[in-house]
Amino acid sequence: MMILIFVLFAGSVSLIAWWLLERAQGAWMRYEDRLRDETRRTLDASFLFLDMAQLQPAAACLGLVAMLAAAWLAGRWWGVLPVLAGLLCAPPLILRHVRLRRARRFDSQLPELVQALAGALRAGAGVQPALRHLVAQSSPPLSQEFGLLLREQRLGLSFQDALQQLHARVQTESCGLVVSALGVSARTGGGLADTLENIAGTLRARQHWLGRVEALTAQGRMQSRIMAGLPVLLALVLARLEPEAMALLWQTWYGWSVMMAVLVLEGLGILWIQRVVAIEV
Repeated sequence: MMILIFVLFAGSVSLIAWWLLERAQGAWMRYEDRLRDETRRTLDASFLFLDMAQLQPAAACLGLVAMLAAAWLAGRWWGVLPVLAGLLCAPPLILRHVRLRRARRFDSQLPELVQALAGALRAGAGVQPALRHLVAQSSPPLSQEFGLLLREQRLGLSFQDALQQLHARVQTESCGLVVSALGVSARTGGGLADTLENIAGTLRARQHWLGRVEALTAQGRMQSRIMAGLPVLLALVLARLEPEAMALLWQTWYGWSVMMAVLVLEGLGILWIQRVVAIEV
């Protein structure tokens, strides 16, 4: 009877372990595919033509070095777990930061382009010749995006569709405003120069207020980053300097409970600070 109970228990544990491994493998494959597609889209949108076959091994090597350094600092293999969690969460955050940074640079360059385009239209130039001249004198990312718009037109795409493709690549309010003005003017005609001058003034005022908001909230953003990284850094350093005292944190259930509570509270604090400093203009 005991043998039968043991066999049933071992079989149940094996089935549960197999089911968990299958689930974990499927989740990892979905995460890897989604991350690969998002990375490729972000790199293509940023006009960075890198080979994914070379990028993945480089990222894996950097992650391995980071985990080995964390294990060495902590003096235990448990120190790898926070770094591993950070490495899994970091790529989407990095890609989002790259997209937002490129969008901000595009928006900062847009008012000057719109103002110059309005001046060219008042001087009698057409929209497309004026755009070609201005794009040639602009810097990335604005020159890349509008240069792609002009190349799409030369390949037979209509001006309206090329504008929609531009807005699909750069999904910001400023870009949408300019695309709408150019699209309406292409369909109905009218005084595009006056419209563009008004839009340029609006965009310039918006950039001014965005700069003021970022300056006023810079301290809060810096505090959130310091408060997020300081506990982890102190834990690793103390684990290296005082391994016996920190062993209670790594090797006992109540130590792990404290770490989980700290991580949850820290995450809630970071989200709260981000909501406070996230002011829309």
